Amino acid sequence: MIYLRRRGPRLKSPDIRFLRHPPTAVTRFSLAGPPPPPPSFSCVCPWYRKTLSRLQPATMKASSIATALAGGITMLSAAVQADPVMMNSSVLEALHEADRRPQELIGDLQWLKPRQMGPVSHLIRSILVDGFDAQSNEHYQYVPPLRSAACARDTCCVWWYIAKEMSQLFRGTDGQCTDAARGAIRTGFHDAGAWSKTTGDFGGADGSIVHAPEEMLRRPNKGLQEIVQQYKFWYDRWSHFGVSMADLIQMGANVATVVCPLGPRIRSFVGRRDNFKPAPDGLLPSPFDPPDKVVAMFRAKTIQPLSLAALLGAHSTSRQRFFNPARAGAPQDSTPGVCDVLFYRQTLAARSPPDVFRLPSDVVLAEHPLLFPAFKAFAGPGGQALWAHEYARAYLRLSLLGVFNINNLTDCTRVLPPRTLKW
Repeated sequence: MIYLRRRGPRLKSPDIRFLRHPPTAVTRFSLAGPPPPPPSFSCVCPWYRKTLSRLQPATMKASSIATALAGGITMLSAAVQADPVMMNSSVLEALHEADRRPQELIGDLQWLKPRQMGPVSHLIRSILVDGFDAQSNEHYQYVPPLRSAACARDTCCVWWYIAKEMSQLFRGTDGQCTDAARGAIRTGFHDAGAWSKTTGDFGGADGSIVHAPEEMLRRPNKGLQEIVQQYKFWYDRWSHFGVSMADLIQMGANVATVVCPLGPRIRSFVGRRDNFKPAPDGLLPSPFDPPDKVVAMFRAKTIQPLSLAALLGAHSTSRQRFFNPARAGAPQDSTPGVCDVLFYRQTLAARSPPDVFRLPSDVVLAEHPLLFPAFKAFAGPGGQALWAHEYARAYLRLSLLGVFNINNLTDCTRVLPPRTLKW
């Protein structure tokens, strides 16, 4: 067992003690490799923390926050540009100060007492509330044969085979993302995103986007028909192993994300329950929505502006097809097969490359005072690691919306393929 020094109250977990920001490679018994730990919020320049404390985001207008924060980021960048780790951690601290890090719990975590929570619930709570890294390099050391007794005893075993099959479809011959990968990421968003605090235990990551045919008739889900048929095939193939559609969709989104070069390897949990009724309508954003409406819509999902800005990074691998049919297939940045932060740079740019199509909604959101600092940070020095950290946390929250049995989920992150850092 590994014991790591950490800040904050002791977590009552029988498996592992966590750092405030633990190394991404922590497994149950060993450290898989020597990668450095993710940025720590504690290494912020004292003068910068003092400056941030004066921002008082609870009482300042959004535009004032953005102006002060953007100026602080510029000054800090000049001071520590030779130290990307310092830059990342300091900018992240600033963003969280301005964004007032969301403290809301979701699902059954809202009413469970600490003594009732298992190791998985403690881990998820620490990610959602305390800023623990949602990325992990944990992997299988040995995978039993699929139909063996050993595999049947291991909840995650079958998922290793599923993830392997998914990755073969999601990775192109050039090593970059395929259209199927793009569709899987979008499906994960659209299934889980059909939830808000007003819908309670109805909607969210429950598989209804595939199970309920009515959902495929809705405008926001246009273009997902092909990947939905693929999920039906996988469900028919794997459901007799106890696999739910809700888990297939969220595992598919995470496999697609990590298969895309530079994509984060997000902690993945299984055990969600399926729902065959259509989710509530009108809870997914439209490219025609004004930015304030989008911000309010995501806040109703417990997702704050910093996390919203991070989630928009999924457009790095996107191709628009219906907003402007004359340019169907146009990417939203110059590298649609790579999960990088070029999307943020090109969305902020005065002019985009001729082959890139920028959704007007992305442009106005990038300029929104509550999202602009995050866009600038993700587009700046060290932005790739900063974005991956925030995207993983934000997507984990999204993937658990409407899930009210979090305490019974199983961490199957070890089934994911390794990150692709070169292509």
